[in-house]
Amino acid sequence: MNIPSLTTIGRRELAQRVTGGLEITLYWNAYDNSTSIEIHTQAIEETVSFPVPAHRALDAFHHPFAHLTPQEAA
Repeated sequence: MNIPSLTTIGRRELAQRVTGGLEITLYWNAYDNSTSIEIHTQAIEETVSFPVPAHRALDAFHHPFAHLTPQEAA
């Protein structure tokens, strides 16, 4: 049985776009009022997810790689 974590249950998709083989999604978490970005690379089926401050969420959605920390980019 697969039970979704509370993180994914409270998570709501705010925006999504696909560009050049990348699927970029902006999420809001209702439980802690946080926002995050998820980048899915279709070619290699790899996903990177990272938190972003709410006041920078839309900018991070449009320019996600500018908001990655060196550890997240590796």
